Amino acid sequence: MMHNSTFVKRATDAIVLSLVFFTTAAFSQEEKPFGDKFPNLDSEATGEWWKPRGKDQKQPELLVDRDKVIAFAVYTHDRGQLKLTAQLYPLKPDEPRTVHLELMRDGEWHPVAEQQVVELGWSAHFRVRDWNNSKTVRYRLRHGSRATFEGVIRKDPIDKNEIVVGSLSCNSSRTPGPRPRIVENLKLQDPDFLFFAGDQTYRHTQHTAGWIEFGVQFRDLLKDRPVVTIPDDHDVGQGNIWGENGILAKTTAGHSGGYYYPVDYVNMVQRCQTWHLPDPVDQDPIERGIGVYFTNLRIGGIDFAIIEDRKFKSGPNGKIPKMGPRPDHINDPTYDRNAIDLDELVLLGERQLKFLDNWSEDWSGAQMKCVLSQTAFCGAVHIHGQPTNRLLADLDCNGWPQKGRNKALTAIRRAWAPHLCGDQHLAVVVKHGIESYRDGPYGFTNPAIVNTIYGRWWHPADEKPGANAIDGPLPWTGDYVDGLGNPITMLAYANPKDRSDETQRSDGYGLVRFNKKNRTVTFECWPRFANVRDGNGAQFPGWPITIDMAANDGRVPTGWLPEIVAPEATQPVVQVIDETTDEVLYTVRSSTNRFRPRVYSDSTFTVKVGSDRPDKFSFGALSPAAKDDKKVIDIEL
Repeated sequence: MMHNSTFVKRATDAIVLSLVFFTTAAFSQEEKPFGDKFPNLDSEATGEWWKPRGKDQKQPELLVDRDKVIAFAVYTHDRGQLKLTAQLYPLKPDEPRTVHLELMRDGEWHPVAEQQVVELGWSAHFRVRDWNNSKTVRYRLRHGSRATFEGVIRKDPIDKNEIVVGSLSCNSSRTPGPRPRIVENLKLQDPDFLFFAGDQTYRHTQHTAGWIEFGVQFRDLLKDRPVVTIPDDHDVGQGNIWGENGILAKTTAGHSGGYYYPVDYVNMVQRCQTWHLPDPVDQDPIERGIGVYFTNLRIGGIDFAIIEDRKFKSGPNGKIPKMGPRPDHINDPTYDRNAIDLDELVLLGERQLKFLDNWSEDWSGAQMKCVLSQTAFCGAVHIHGQPTNRLLADLDCNGWPQKGRNKALTAIRRAWAPHLCGDQHLAVVVKHGIESYRDGPYGFTNPAIVNTIYGRWWHPADEKPGANAIDGPLPWTGDYVDGLGNPITMLAYANPKDRSDETQRSDGYGLVRFNKKNRTVTFECWPRFANVRDGNGAQFPGWPITIDMAANDGRVPTGWLPEIVAPEATQPVVQVIDETTDEVLYTVRSSTNRFRPRVYSDSTFTVKVGSDRPDKFSFGALSPAAKDDKKVIDIEL
């Protein structure tokens, strides 16, 4: 281990936290490492994987030249730590089980750390402490005497005014091979980091092979910028998932709640896809020892909360009446929505709601905030699978249970944060309603990377626009109630035109631009085959869409509190609390040294102010007044 003050003070013990992801007695080359019930689970990467198989003695897919056994790498850095996962192809019995990390200094490679390969999943994990994120550094991974893999650890782009996020999900395995146009376009658009919202692979029982396939498809992007990858239902081998705090699911359909495949398999998936994220904020595993990863990541002054919207969610089967062909599908237009919105049902769970409340109050290193998760907090889809299959309500989305949905959106609204997600295969931008239309945050669901699994369409049955429709190219925008009774305002959608033609399936990806000076967020939606280089890269009709950060709290003000005035060049954090209900209305960082808090009732209010948290000043019993009232409160931070 070498001391290198330019990059690190110390690089040690990659596997200190999230240990639950590593606990297993099985080794990859054991026969049936996941037990007798699942003899072929992850078989392409376990057992004697290197031997030809089948009647035709087909060469194993994962057998590559031994100088190429490092498939790809993913990393993040925040709070003085770099976390990097090296993903390997399966190794043969006589090959080394260690990977070396080196950093470039003064034109030469310097060793920093050596880590063991975890054989289930074939990953190696590096934690470099005291990381200096103000510099861009080249890195190299080495295995044995021949295999290397190189990339760049980007410096934190804190000096940039606009931070750009690539938002992607749903990478259909039915269309194998490279993703050249998306990769080329994203290289040109050069996002500061990438968010993959789930379903990186649909190989279900062969996660290692599917994860490597995904990584090789995108490694030219992954290797040179921070990446958030979070697994969804198909990554852990299920058609749908309601995690229900980790109970054992009865089938892979998942309707009863829980996880079907063994804990070692689920933890392997999570380790490979999420270990490189900042450490979980609450590391206690859920039932049966399944790990958690919900956390937050700051990039360029934007603070991203990463939540697990499947892990704690209640399963529908046996808890609510069945009103359709499946426990999670409702087709009865006369059903009682209250009958499926029971108090005991869970969406995010208390642990994650507590996390979001704490996260919304802590603005250290942050100018703006955003929430990342797997799926949407509404049912913004009318047609599923085939153009003739109309579905009233889908309990797989986060529009159900409705009480849990409203709790989640209220927590997100407190930080004036938008929500980014995937899963639905249909790209949409909505303005959520909680108590009334448009009083909640914005949500952007990215399109499927490759939309060959399950098409979806936004198509109101009466083919009429909603109230407050947008004057634009799309006919069905405006205010609607989804099939679960949630108020939403549809701003844009990208329906497939012809799913038999891969250029018209509405495949693609999202870009999200955070402008720190103007406090605006711009949603872009790009078709898979757009040609950005040649200028033929038109976005889907209805995009781009630009919103004010403050509009993520869409409530209509009924009054204004005295203006908070701080010294020049100071951007205070301001929190407003309703004294009647003791509810925190919002906690936000002002874009200037002056902030006029808005309120939504005739109550009295407490305002708290601080530099990074609202912890330095507190002013109580404040009453609302007209916006042009001249009262001010001077503070000195």
